[in-house]
Amino acid sequence: MPRYVGLMSGTSLDGLDAVLVELDDAAPPLRIDVLGHLHAPYPSDLRDELRALNRPGDSELHRAAVATRRLVDLAGALVRSLLAGANVDARAVRAIGSHGQTVRHRPPAEGVDAPYTIQLDDGARLAELTGVDVVCDFRRRDLAAGGQGAPLVPAFHAALFARPGVDVAVLNVGGFANLTLLHADGTVAGFDCGPGNVLLDLWCERHRGERFDDGGRWAAAGRVDPCLLAALRQDDYFARPPPKSTGRDHFDAAWLDTRLRRLDVPLEPVDVQATLLEFTASTVADDLRRHAPRTQHLHVCGGGARNTVLLDALARRLPGVAVAPTDASGLAATQVEAVAFAWLAHAHLERQPGNRPEVTGARGPRVLGALYPKG
Repeated sequence: MPRYVGLMSGTSLDGLDAVLVELDDAAPPLRIDVLGHLHAPYPSDLRDELRALNRPGDSELHRAAVATRRLVDLAGALVRSLLAGANVDARAVRAIGSHGQTVRHRPPAEGVDAPYTIQLDDGARLAELTGVDVVCDFRRRDLAAGGQGAPLVPAFHAALFARPGVDVAVLNVGGFANLTLLHADGTVAGFDCGPGNVLLDLWCERHRGERFDDGGRWAAAGRVDPCLLAALRQDDYFARPPPKSTGRDHFDAAWLDTRLRRLDVPLEPVDVQATLLEFTASTVADDLRRHAPRTQHLHVCGGGARNTVLLDALARRLPGVAVAPTDASGLAATQVEAVAFAWLAHAHLERQPGNRPEVTGARGPRVLGALYPKG
């Protein structure tokens, strides 16, 4: 089976995941063998700069170029370590699928006159650093065809998790939460639900100096405030029908702080954390009930799959649905998105569409990405 590397750095800005996989899609179901997985946390100063680049600022082009070089150098070193640890020569890898780091995402929507999406990446440099062909810049092709450019993983989810005759959903909880709906009749839907970990991580770092709330334990110690929860859920985004996607351009610290200031009584930080967790769970559960009420299995992936309090909140709001991390289905929750971009690199080389127009709203299927040969 051909070997690929998948690289993923999500909106949570926690770091970079690299997976080495063998895959076979000659006949369904898709076969994936993970040969190695490494994670490299972002240095604090790089993480702060990437977060700052989500907002307008001085010398943005220069700063973005410097940050891109640092990101790609980190990716190159990670790929080399991954291959060395698996005792695999770079010449045995068909391609790297690199997502890059999203710093702006403004998809088609009412009031957006020039949609765009920006992922910091440099396929040419990554190919030089690794000696492997690189496929990257996946989102803009879908956007050019009138789509949202997101989410892109539903095509992979369908290849891996769909079960004929059974309604299945896949929930990725990174910085933002997105659902893939795999209906019993074979049709596929998907969209961004709203914030996943982004506000939880922001609040935890602000008040505890920790990058994330490990296992949701801090949130579990608080009480959900119904007034704040209602205020968070009133955002117009949640009433919009799919296709839709979102990001830090909309849901950020200023968005949260504005709603906190409107409260009559200040809340204890731990109660805000509890409410933010319930906010994520409630928006996901509402979307699942609204768009796929017969779902029997909810497979959860991304960093949020390790938040047991969040999983419990989802299960409580979704009686009759089996809620579990994708580990139980054979692929570790923290590897799913990186493997998806390895699969998207494979799809590009095979001239196969990587998007699902019914998910993104694009005018039709498109081969995603741009190829940077190693030499």
